[in-house]
Amino acid sequence: MARLALRPIAVIAGKEFRDRVRNRWVLVVGLLFTAFALVIAYFGAAQQGTVGFRGIEITIASLTSLVIYLVPLIALILGFDAIVGERERGSLDLLLSYPVTRLELLLGKFLGLAGALAVSTVAGFGAVALLLARQLSWNDAWHYAGFVLSSVLLGMSFLSLAIAVSVFASERTRASGLAIALWFFFVLVFDLLLLGALVASGGAIGTDVFPYLLLLNPADVFRVLNIFTLEDVRVFYGLATVFPERLADPWLLGGVMSAWIVAPLCLAYWRFRI
Repeated sequence: MARLALRPIAVIAGKEFRDRVRNRWVLVVGLLFTAFALVIAYFGAAQQGTVGFRGIEITIASLTSLVIYLVPLIALILGFDAIVGERERGSLDLLLSYPVTRLELLLGKFLGLAGALAVSTVAGFGAVALLLARQLSWNDAWHYAGFVLSSVLLGMSFLSLAIAVSVFASERTRASGLAIALWFFFVLVFDLLLLGALVASGGAIGTDVFPYLLLLNPADVFRVLNIFTLEDVRVFYGLATVFPERLADPWLLGGVMSAWIVAPLCLAYWRFRI
């Protein structure tokens, strides 16, 4: 295992973070999250003929669907050119000529981008929590904080995948295509494949393999983490019938999400050091 020096990692991470702040990326994404969250919180039940805040359970259920589509896409766009972009610009060899290892460069890039993504996510959704503070109990605030934290973890898992794509891709255009393909697969195609397998097996796969297959998708882990723990909406989503409660432990799911962050980074480092 390569030795790590914290200072080079901090310098690279700081530069990546400052670049995102300087080009207003953090501000734009934070405002985007705030706007969507406010609209969903107050108008999410408009199709039932009512408007206004209707409780944290319904709000989180609606926001979960939004986050699953939006956060992975933003994370993949943010990180797909982290390494391959430096290579195409000819600056990668220059960076590696400094007293910095490939692992330190990789971790610095990831931590800087992850910091920008985390700040925009917390600021965007946190602003909504402040606006709704008078309507939230302590229990509601706790659930909402868990939702925000899991949103950050979801973003970091897809950012880690984006870094891996950036290391493996030989060209920036190819990296962008692979990033979009990952978004389609995990957000749109994966669940359709599972549903097809469930139907083709006549439901036999539902009680045995299906819950574990959900853990192979960070988007599904995020969904279960936020929906299954909310008693008022988990049955509505149909998760209670196919996902055993022993697998719905927040600590276990948080560990799975953390594994989705670490594993692609390890794969990226393995390829990057060759």
